[in-house]
Amino acid sequence: MKTLIKGLGLAAVLSGSTAYADTTLKLVEVITSPERTEVLQAMVEKYEAANEGVEVEIISLPWGQAFEKLATMVAGGDIPDVVEMPDRWLALYAGSGKLANLEDQISAWEHGGTLTDKTMAMARLAGGEAHMVPYGFYLRAMFYNKKLLAEAGVESPPATMDEFMTASAKVSELDGKSGYCLRGGRGGLNAWVMMAAAMNGTNDFFTEDGKSRINEPDSVKGFQFLIDMYQNGNAPKDSVNWGFNEIVAGFYSGTCAFLDQDPDALIAVAERMPAEDFAVIPMPVGPSGKAFPTIGFVGWSVFDSSEHKEDSWNLVAHLSSPDANSTWTKRVGVIPIHEGADQDPHFQTDQFAGWFKTLNGAEYVPTIMPSYLEKFGFFADSIALESSQEALLGQRSAQDVADEWAAFLTDEYTAWKAAQ
Repeated sequence: MKTLIKGLGLAAVLSGSTAYADTTLKLVEVITSPERTEVLQAMVEKYEAANEGVEVEIISLPWGQAFEKLATMVAGGDIPDVVEMPDRWLALYAGSGKLANLEDQISAWEHGGTLTDKTMAMARLAGGEAHMVPYGFYLRAMFYNKKLLAEAGVESPPATMDEFMTASAKVSELDGKSGYCLRGGRGGLNAWVMMAAAMNGTNDFFTEDGKSRINEPDSVKGFQFLIDMYQNGNAPKDSVNWGFNEIVAGFYSGTCAFLDQDPDALIAVAERMPAEDFAVIPMPVGPSGKAFPTIGFVGWSVFDSSEHKEDSWNLVAHLSSPDANSTWTKRVGVIPIHEGADQDPHFQTDQFAGWFKTLNGAEYVPTIMPSYLEKFGFFADSIALESSQEALLGQRSAQDVADEWAAFLTDEYTAWKAAQ
């Protein structure tokens, strides 16, 4: 068998056996990097070796354009069998009936019983039925540079929002240094949501009568916190356009002292910084004494239109098995999905302490984005991106942006509620 790997507009065929494939499965990955693709390829090749006559074609979409590219593929009828499905897209595709219900397959699967409760809750987030098998969780915590804090005279890492602002300001007084690696570009919504929740003392997105809480007075203070962080010079000026790669590079290069990110950032940081030079702590708490770090997930879904549903599920089951998931989580940087996986020595280190302290501390309440809203992906990748950048640049007020977001989210929640 052979695995075919395609980049958008460019196909690279990895030579293997030239045996004829009775079935070709099309798998789309959307959070693409060379290493992730290499790991995925190796896992897929094991699946092919165990499933004679089945070939898997991997199509790698660049993350920055993946939402639009996948939508174009689906609209044009070029629909994959299996897709790497981010949480924020799940409601859109599940809600429109495009994803297969995997409940029966999971129930009959030999490893279905070891999936954690949180894994199954996330699998069922859109519509109450499992339209994916999550492959891991992205939980936000705070990296800090020990050397920069010491140089700036900061005695201990920040535990509160006020301490975070003060420490960032002190580091920013150093020549050529900044306090915070702010993510102003694509994917930056998490920080705005976390800061708003920390200042408001709740991560409830909506009131009982269905109104968004993102423009409540204390939530707006969280927006203003980020705006002040940027406009007061506590974050690099060009960070208004920074995405994942830029903020991680900003941290490991020593440009800035703080980075809020998920475990996937640890891979690049640990490769370039000695372990004794940095650590990871929970997100700083707000006035209520609580922090609300975002928790996200990505997984494998099967399109309902697939002509090879059984083979597609078998591929998802292979990628989600305890052994494969252990390999995947260690290489791409997510928290694993099977019970007992956290006892692996790989996760029993100081580097993971911040995330597991977050999971076990009562003052840290993980926040699940409302990805069950059909247009949440569009909101996160378009509306929130543009308007938050305008706020950072002083073109719009925190209140103005919060009101826009609240109006959109309230309308989306109303539509979702009506459909239940």
